[in-house]
Amino acid sequence: MTSANPRTARREPTRLDAPAMLLCAIVGLDTFGAVAANGPQGLTWMVVLGLLFFAPYGLLIAELGSAFPHEGGPYTWTKLAFGRLPAGINQVFYWISNPVWLGGSLCIVALTTFETFFHPLPGAWQYLAGAIFVGAAGYAVHASETIGRRVTLAGALARVLLLGFFVLSLVVYAVRHGVQSQPGGDYLPTYLGLVALTPVIAFNYMGFEIPSAAEAIGDPRREVPAALLRGGLGSALLYGVPILGTLLVLPAERLGSLSGFIDACRAVFTVYGGHVTADGDIVLTGAGAVLAKVAAAGLIIGLFTSGTAWAMGLSRAQAVACADGAGPAWLGRVSARTGAPVRVNLLSTAIAATVMVASIALTDGDARKYFSAGIGLAISATAISYLLTFSSFLVLRRKYPDTHRPYRVPGGAAGAWTVTVLTVGTMLFTVVALVWPGLGVGWFGTSGTPADYLPDGFAGQRGAYTASQLVPIALILAIGFLFHLLGRRARASNTPDRGVTVDAA
Repeated sequence: MTSANPRTARREPTRLDAPAMLLCAIVGLDTFGAVAANGPQGLTWMVVLGLLFFAPYGLLIAELGSAFPHEGGPYTWTKLAFGRLPAGINQVFYWISNPVWLGGSLCIVALTTFETFFHPLPGAWQYLAGAIFVGAAGYAVHASETIGRRVTLAGALARVLLLGFFVLSLVVYAVRHGVQSQPGGDYLPTYLGLVALTPVIAFNYMGFEIPSAAEAIGDPRREVPAALLRGGLGSALLYGVPILGTLLVLPAERLGSLSGFIDACRAVFTVYGGHVTADGDIVLTGAGAVLAKVAAAGLIIGLFTSGTAWAMGLSRAQAVACADGAGPAWLGRVSARTGAPVRVNLLSTAIAATVMVASIALTDGDARKYFSAGIGLAISATAISYLLTFSSFLVLRRKYPDTHRPYRVPGGAAGAWTVTVLTVGTMLFTVVALVWPGLGVGWFGTSGTPADYLPDGFAGQRGAYTASQLVPIALILAIGFLFHLLGRRARASNTPDRGVTVDAA
């Protein structure tokens, strides 16, 4: 066992790695329905948050990633800005959000898709299918970084093909059945839409820093801004265009937050064989049924690779944090043979499996409840970590003014403050809106009550939903402090900033 730069054990990144990883990280197919089900104003809020969050976020990460191209990305930035303890706790929130997401919403949407298009999964079969999904994702990251990056390339290709074919099918459907009238008033943004949509849209826009965390960029100082631009534009098109097309041909009330993309595929693919009954049921036949199964397989691959792309970055950053003394040193080791942080990956897979089993058991198989609790916690944990990561931007500008910045956020100090306030403000609103759904409903002359905005499956159960968010958040915070205590010996006996320890195996 030696201390070494893990690059010696790794395949050098190609120019395709970063854009592919960004597409897999940002184009999250599990949240398609949550946006589309809110109707045309969902598109308006996508544009608004694209300008007020997505663009500032990209600019901020482009400067941080090119000026401080160090292994671990967000952990290193927050450590340089605030010190090891806050950075270590922040990193635990960032890291754990991935297995919670993988074992939560990604897994349940994959299982629901399989049951809808292929075969029911009664009883223990649901647990077995969930274990296969989580285990395969863990293996893809664990086996080697080369395999992990190939998986993200496959995921990016699957997204382009799936969503491209879906948009083409939408056009055929529109030609055959016409489009719905879209009154201009339906696109007007409302406060109620802001409360309901900000968390999920913001989550769709997250992931810009993943290539930096995973070291998937060969020359960060030169390639980070270009990779973010390509990945950002591609992600916006791949996500926004299908939602627009869906709303033009299908009523929003026929789309659920859990099964939105599935519902849309089944309805649209009737143009190849099948029909919609008078009761609204969808019957697929012939080529329609075959193509729907192909699309379903593509959707499952897309969900699988979303979790894989995030895991590659977050596990790597957590290993860096542990090797640096912000956690137990044994978690900071990577394999010299595969270049992967094996022990963090194994722990991540175990957490994802636990979340999957607990969610199915505690919700009595209620997929909507399982989905709502899982996606809410994944978003809130990620958003909490971003509060400190985004705040580090201004601090690093002040602490390291002479550091060469190949890319710099335009506008001087005013520009820096603007991108920081917009990104931190969006994340703060996201966390509060998730912990207390319906925040501000009934204020400012708005109609309705906060209870109307409880997530699917939690109607009349605000206490249960709030507990599903706050209890895990408190547990993650405790784990962060525990990791710091367990890293005390490593901090005392090792040279700071020593990098990841590489196992000979």
